[in-house]
Amino acid sequence: MTIHQSSIISPLVRWLAQIIFKFSGWKTNGEKPDLEKYVIIAAPHTSNWDFLFTLCVAFIYRIHPLIMMKDTWFFWPLGGIFRWLGAIPIDRTQSNNIVAQSIAAFDQRRKLILVVPPSGTRNRVTRWKTGFYHIASGANVPIALGFLDYRRKVGGFGPVIQPTGDIVRDMIEIRRFYGDISGKYPGMQIHPPVLAAETGE
Repeated sequence: MTIHQSSIISPLVRWLAQIIFKFSGWKTNGEKPDLEKYVIIAAPHTSNWDFLFTLCVAFIYRIHPLIMMKDTWFFWPLGGIFRWLGAIPIDRTQSNNIVAQSIAAFDQRRKLILVVPPSGTRNRVTRWKTGFYHIASGANVPIALGFLDYRRKVGGFGPVIQPTGDIVRDMIEIRRFYGDISGKYPGMQIHPPVLAAETGE
């Protein structure tokens, strides 16, 4: 049970999310996918504020996602609060297991929206992790390009991509979309990787 499933609290929190966006100067852009199952890329991820604004976007669009979050945040009493908000703890050292479990979760459910921050952490890293792609590809579900652009103060959805199995070609399209989107701390931001197959390495 998460906050999104509460018929009493969820409308109140949606109203609060709209107030937060309005008074902080943020707005939404793009259409949410009219689908029951998909993976959402949550990018860029450079600040703890991203979680709050991601929740606001989810409530404003009336979607009920599960949000992957680093497991080190799930200590008492925060762990229970994060789970209630729809977050699920992820041990990033077990990447293959995460992909397999996520694919199984999609297979077992009629509806599932899974939010994946591909950088894996708000800390400076060298490249995106591609687990989001392998989850979507293995579960045969689309990838929605979610974003928070702090420069323009806009959050929402870009295109929806159906993985073709050609990760190089698909990543070019994903990288093109995120090329002009700025995180809260641009100096900590990375963009989708240029894969070895693109450079001939």
